[in-house]
Amino acid sequence: MTSPETELKALMLASQAGDAAAHRALLERLSRHLRAYYKRKLASFGKGATEAEDLVQEALLAIHIQRHSYDPAEPLTPWVHAIARYKLIDFLRRSRTSRADVPIDEADDIMAHDDHVAAENSYDIRRLIGRLPKNMQYAIGAVKLEGLSIAEAAQKYQLSEPTIKVSIHRGLKALADMIAKEVKA
Repeated sequence: MTSPETELKALMLASQAGDAAAHRALLERLSRHLRAYYKRKLASFGKGATEAEDLVQEALLAIHIQRHSYDPAEPLTPWVHAIARYKLIDFLRRSRTSRADVPIDEADDIMAHDDHVAAENSYDIRRLIGRLPKNMQYAIGAVKLEGLSIAEAAQKYQLSEPTIKVSIHRGLKALADMIAKEVKA
């Protein structure tokens, strides 16, 4: 019997070698683990399944984009956990969650996290976002890339807050689908 680490690592290595089926399987398996992780973490902040699902999509997108940076000599799960944790910290910062609400072991990370993103990854993200409908582009760009709150994005683009939330959720799902299709090709 193989461990989840062994199975996930094998899928990642096959994914890095260009196996589209392995990449899809990896993202599907990781999505289950990430969903449970985010639901558990966000519950302590009074956040729900919608926010957890958004974070799952963001983390999967980051894993897809950064998979070339994974070192096969190292275990996979700590690498994935680091990405998931930084996405959570970014979300807490964007949602303006009070530092008093952050568990003490993660409070320093919120202040220390480096937001630098490589230019090539930024280009890939913007290229994919450019293929989305305008409302999704506006919502994801404003909230996920510029760091605006839902209310600020709604005001900036003269859209309702629910429209911004739905556009982000659907847009992240569409981005994940686009990535899966590109991997197949």
